[in-house]
Amino acid sequence: MLFASLVLNLLVLIPVTAGLLRDAPWVRAAYGTRSPARSILLAVYLAILLVSAGLLVVDAPEAVLGLLSVQVVYKLLTLLTVGSARHPVVASNVGIALFHAATVASVTVS
Repeated sequence: MLFASLVLNLLVLIPVTAGLLRDAPWVRAAYGTRSPARSILLAVYLAILLVSAGLLVVDAPEAVLGLLSVQVVYKLLTLLTVGSARHPVVASNVGIALFHAATVASVTVS
């Protein structure tokens, strides 16, 4: 499950960060126009992407659990900060958070 969650991060974050860098139309619709705040979010996404890629080659399950736990918390907090589960970013965040939460639970229960 740790491997699957890291791969999920890559599968989601590669197109999202590419879209943010290119200022793709779908990015403007979901994240708004280019701004310092959006650039900060891009930096966070790139950090998660790079750490996830690194953890695929380094055997550090505790680090993976830390990364995934932070992601679960911030992704679920978007429900409160945005205030709508209908927003496409929030909806995908919730789905990914549930997947990562299942991963964390499966590892800590074992």
